[in-house]
Amino acid sequence: MRIARFSIDGNVAFGAVEGDKPDELVLDIIKGIPFADFELSGTKVPLNKVRLLPPVLPNKVVAFGRNYAEHAKELGNEVPDTPFAFFKPSTSVIGPGDDIRYPSFSNELHHEAELAVVIGRMCREVPRERVKDVILGYTCANDVTARDVQKREKQWARAKGFDSSCPLGPWVETDLDLATVSEGITIQCTVNGQQRQLGRTSEMTHSVEDLIVNITEAMTLLPGDVILTGTPAGVGPLNVGDEVAVTIEGIGTLTNKVIKRG
Repeated sequence: MRIARFSIDGNVAFGAVEGDKPDELVLDIIKGIPFADFELSGTKVPLNKVRLLPPVLPNKVVAFGRNYAEHAKELGNEVPDTPFAFFKPSTSVIGPGDDIRYPSFSNELHHEAELAVVIGRMCREVPRERVKDVILGYTCANDVTARDVQKREKQWARAKGFDSSCPLGPWVETDLDLATVSEGITIQCTVNGQQRQLGRTSEMTHSVEDLIVNITEAMTLLPGDVILTGTPAGVGPLNVGDEVAVTIEGIGTLTNKVIKRG
């Protein structure tokens, strides 16, 4: 199931996305929330009549860096022996079609296409064999990074946590499973229609299971929290006016435009 969060006529709701052709997609409005038992209402609205929102509002976004060897190499970094986590605040999250605002304190903004894992239930100290039970599904993410600030400040809070630095969407795909992700699905990033990144999740140094086991040893994850799993090689610059799209096999495409920060 593809679960979207959307607004229509000033109201916010979740819906199940139905259909195959982009111009014929409809939303069957969900009664309740997707983090508990829910029913489909049978009330349907065309997707092109609503505004898609970030598919979840996470309490926290836990991101893992240097989880693809070729990406670590392209920036002159070593691949960490154990998962390397950092955080993006909830205020960094935007949805499909929302604008990435170029931060005034940076002159080198980069895209980073990533698979995002959406947590479905409160959990901590999750054993490897139970990881699948705490995952609601997967979505597309762009870990937008002020690269010059990251290099200069070393600590990544401003470089990766500024407002609009975490586009998520377009929806949560619940039918992907861990085996499929481990075997490898394609992650692609284009800027103005030109391919920049192309990789597969099978290239991850540390698997989704590794990442969730690692972070839940330290902290509790809540329903709607998001795990960013790292980016393939090919990161590069974004400029004002660019349109950046992250496409992940089996999920969909997340598109955002870069604008000057007002």
